[in-house]
Amino acid sequence: MPEGNIEHFMKNLGETINEALAESPKINECLQEIRDSGYEIFLVIEAKVGFSRKDSEETCISSDFSDESDDPVRLCITPEDAKFLKSLKISAD
Repeated sequence: MPEGNIEHFMKNLGETINEALAESPKINECLQEIRDSGYEIFLVIEAKVGFSRKDSEETCISSDFSDESDDPVRLCITPEDAKFLKSLKISAD
């Protein structure tokens, strides 16, 4: 996916979230109640959004450990999972 598409998606998502918040009767009611109580209010909401490709292949690992059924346990992880585990110094082998 080209970088421009991701930026477009992010911008569109941000605008949609802003619209949803601005049009929310409950949020506006709460904000107005605070203003009516004599306060100025500044609402800052931070959203963290991450993207990863859906087509990344999972790797399945068989383990010597067993669950209650005594069947071998299989763990399927994505390359991102493996990278995270490696950052924690955990081997997925």
